[in-house]
Amino acid sequence: MARLPVPPEVPVAVDPGDSEERVAEPSRIGWLRRLSRRTWAAVVAVLVVAGIAAFVALRDPGPPPLTQRDVDQRVSAGLEAHDEEEARAPAEASVAYATIQPSLVLITTRGANAEGEYGGTGAGVIVNAMGTVLTALHVVEDADSITVAYTDGTSSPATIASADPDNDIAALVPETPPETVVPAVLGGGVQVGTPVYAVGHPLGLPGSLSAGVVSALDRDVRVDGNRRLENLIQIDAAVNPGNSGGPLLNSAGQVVGIVTGLANPNDESLFVGIGFAVPIATAGGTAGGPPR
Repeated sequence: MARLPVPPEVPVAVDPGDSEERVAEPSRIGWLRRLSRRTWAAVVAVLVVAGIAAFVALRDPGPPPLTQRDVDQRVSAGLEAHDEEEARAPAEASVAYATIQPSLVLITTRGANAEGEYGGTGAGVIVNAMGTVLTALHVVEDADSITVAYTDGTSSPATIASADPDNDIAALVPETPPETVVPAVLGGGVQVGTPVYAVGHPLGLPGSLSAGVVSALDRDVRVDGNRRLENLIQIDAAVNPGNSGGPLLNSAGQVVGIVTGLANPNDESLFVGIGFAVPIATAGGTAGGPPR
């Protein structure tokens, strides 16, 4: 068998200007072509998100730094808002008055002595769920009849259940309590300078409130009948005939004392700047309440 000669290798002409990179280019393009469509979509998505982020960053550099003027304006606005809120809030005296109203009573008395028949008025406050009324003893002492009138417009005869002459305090039990009994909340002790409010019926003016502060504590005074009352609260809130037996309140409307008298160097029963109240820690025991 005849053998065919092997053709000689034909040399491939290479352009001297071509580089190694150009020679390798067909293989690189082939690698890119082998990428799947899903991979291409992911790459495009990443590029789009990066472009949007860069655009937003360039357009929104963020809030400018605060200046001292900005701080002052914000502080001023906050203070104005606080002042407006306080202005809309009810006054402490209004809160105290509204709180005690359902528990306040008007006491009227009738009696007779050597000079003939007489009548008197005073104030009292309901202190328990049974409708017991706490008042000053001198308002009801020696009276032939006692009537208590409630703020709901009803009234009832009442009798003295217990009395404490040493502290001028009496507890009354009405025959008929109000339809809705709202006992007052009894408060704790007070300090000199504490705002207080006396509520009663001075000079026959029902449901009156006067405001002041605690002027002193532990005062001893002499009252009608040559009796001496001790450990009283001294106040500068106005009290007059008709206030006796009424509650002395703190800013929350809690009863901190029972008004018992006033000091007047002219021997007239009109207020001249100094009133007294029995602390509720003392007065509450007459109505069967625990010491506070």
